[in-house]
Amino acid sequence: MPPSCPDPAEVAVVGAGPAGLAAAVTAADAGLDVLLLDAADAPGGQYYRAPAPGLGAARPEALHHGWRTFTALTARLARHRDAGRLRHLTGHQVWAVTRTGGDHTLHALTGPDGREGVTLRARRLVLATGAVERQLPFPGWTLPGVVGAAGAQAMLKSGLVLPGRRVVVAGSGPLLQAVALSLARAGARVPALVEAAGYGAYARAPQVLAANPDRLAEGVRHRAGLARYGARMLAHRAVTAVHGTERVEGVTVSRLDHAWRPVPGTGRRIDCDALAVGHGLVPQLDLALGLGCATRTDADGSAVLELDEDLRTTVPGVWAAGESGGIGGVRIALAEGELAALSVIADARGGRPPARAAGLRRRRRRMRGFAALMGTVHRPGPGWTEWLAPGTEVCRCEEVTAGTIRNAVDELGAGDSRTAKLLTRAGMGWCQGRTCGFAVRALAGPPGPDATPGRRPLVCPVPLSTLARTARSEDA
Repeated sequence: MPPSCPDPAEVAVVGAGPAGLAAAVTAADAGLDVLLLDAADAPGGQYYRAPAPGLGAARPEALHHGWRTFTALTARLARHRDAGRLRHLTGHQVWAVTRTGGDHTLHALTGPDGREGVTLRARRLVLATGAVERQLPFPGWTLPGVVGAAGAQAMLKSGLVLPGRRVVVAGSGPLLQAVALSLARAGARVPALVEAAGYGAYARAPQVLAANPDRLAEGVRHRAGLARYGARMLAHRAVTAVHGTERVEGVTVSRLDHAWRPVPGTGRRIDCDALAVGHGLVPQLDLALGLGCATRTDADGSAVLELDEDLRTTVPGVWAAGESGGIGGVRIALAEGELAALSVIADARGGRPPARAAGLRRRRRRMRGFAALMGTVHRPGPGWTEWLAPGTEVCRCEEVTAGTIRNAVDELGAGDSRTAKLLTRAGMGWCQGRTCGFAVRALAGPPGPDATPGRRPLVCPVPLSTLARTARSEDA
């Protein structure tokens, strides 16, 4: 095991995406000893994902919005790292955080094969762990050529490759517009953007739109760009089937009613060789839940962390920034990263956050208002489960079908997702329910306390040898 950090850092930031970067450099600006850990080999997270150096990308900024903001953050990161105020540990997957006296002990995996264990300590902790894409299964979604919408964008940003030449983009949420436009600009033909909700619902909240004119302008630019590339916007519709034998050859798009139930007789085929599909994002809360941080249900139905106005969680000494407190986008992530750091600085120095914290709180409240509207508009309707055929795989890891889960509910008495999991193994595979959890909960019973993700002692697979060494060190 690599040597552990002998002295605790004043603050550890987990995650080097926009929120984590902003938090780390702001804390280092004030002279705090900062530890920044991230599983990736380079900073930026999913949003600022950059092409691998070996690809020789001449203009990586062409694939991003706000690239100057990112380069300014990384320049500050480099200065603080060179000055010894900040330790940036890349390739460090934090798999658990435990409390040791007044400090937090971070257990991470690192090394060439990701199997070496390392233990670090910090007095305060900022969680900036981002989000994962939410998928709703449908017949054919396991066919080669079907990728996540965010996954398609990641392929383009990091690998400079397209999932296909003729790509239908489908699902729900504003991310779809950005994905479709990126693919079109990169040379893909996007015959349709299929949105299960409807953008007209935003007009019912004029005050929120007026308070966030930048988001409204961004939506107008995206629509205009898609129109230039000939992409049709199909609202209140969903891909309800994928066609093909070896890979995607086409999709069926059906009209949806207000509950997202397919309207019989409205299915129309669109030929394509790839489908990029996603229904928004959900926060990654594993570390926070392991620490005992409380959650609440957000406007889109997902569990998010309960935070105060300075982004403290309900666990002393733990802050969170970005998507952990609700899906909102890069602007909120940057503002919250800075605000969390200002609160940490005040806690470390025994004072109050500086005057600029008040402005960040106001900006956060304004942007969170739009995020709540976005979550309400694009929240999946209960009728989406009628897309599923009995043989549609819901849990891909364990190959559990919708019919099997429904049988566990109807015939075996499963009334919640935990019981359905025990009876069918749905959610017991490699991803531990991160992909299928939402769908299993929807099939197993009405939303309720079960909607909160389960608390796991391990965030990712950990070698038994590492667990054994960790246990021995804690007993010593």
